[in-house]
Amino acid sequence: MANKTIDHAITARSLTDAATDPTHAGILSFMRRRYTKTLKNVDAVVWGIPFDAATSNRPGARFGPQAIRRASAIFDNDPQYPFERDLFAHMATIDYGDCLLDFGNHSKTPATIEREAMKILKSGAFLLTLGGDHFVTLPLLRAHAAIHGPLALVQFDAHQDTWADEKGRIDHGSFVGRAVREGLIDATGSIQLGIRSHAPDDCGIRILYGYDIEEMTAADIADVILHHVGDRAAYLTFDIDCLDPAYAPGTGTPVSGGPSSGKILSVLRKLGALRIKGADVVEVAPAYDHADITAIAGATIAMYMLGLHAEELAEREPAGTISKA
Repeated sequence: MANKTIDHAITARSLTDAATDPTHAGILSFMRRRYTKTLKNVDAVVWGIPFDAATSNRPGARFGPQAIRRASAIFDNDPQYPFERDLFAHMATIDYGDCLLDFGNHSKTPATIEREAMKILKSGAFLLTLGGDHFVTLPLLRAHAAIHGPLALVQFDAHQDTWADEKGRIDHGSFVGRAVREGLIDATGSIQLGIRSHAPDDCGIRILYGYDIEEMTAADIADVILHHVGDRAAYLTFDIDCLDPAYAPGTGTPVSGGPSSGKILSVLRKLGALRIKGADVVEVAPAYDHADITAIAGATIAMYMLGLHAEELAEREPAGTISKA
């Protein structure tokens, strides 16, 4: 025990240090990363947006960031499967905490999220966001598009989220259509996976429905994504209800007939060639969960997103040059 520490989220001396907290104890940042608002020399930022006022069915996704952080404690600091590396040894990563929102004044929510996201992105860090309902992706796309230009949206979801709405409406079922109309995403290079519902407009986005996913292998699905997106800058958004309710019961609008967590994780693992500029995991609602099934799936998906970015950094920089204190 002499070399062990606890509460790594506040006691870590370096952003690349491994944590030694017991899985069942210690302060619960995402994967035990240091809690800080300091963005200097940071490669990746994990940030929570506890918002669910845009839900059309069961509320509760405001507790998603807490649940995902709690579930992430299961990841120790051995090399992370399937990446065979300590993700943080050469990727300085922080937990930026949560976005402060006025629960009584939702009209200010989009601008607040966009402003804070822009601050993070201007530092040069990769931003991984934990939602919150799926509306939060709209202001996130605004911030990312301001930096990178129109993005190819890679959306894992049971719903298209392309329903028509009026200007200013806060609705998790219309953000994709709004993003297309605002020019935030390139519809021709975007793709939705796992869709098990119908909206009046597909906005020109390619769709792999639930039955397509069921009949295809993970390698085939990944190949379709990579070829469709090509070399476009991409934003990866994962609504946890993409998974079948057997694998993600803790969500606001569950739809039967979805893929397993194992299959979709296999797809994610094969997306290393994508130019992913930002990512989020949304719609985890722990009040409807059982034994943290959904939270564990959400935390694992988020870890895979960081793993892909860690591999990108390793390929981009010579070994030993990107470790930051």
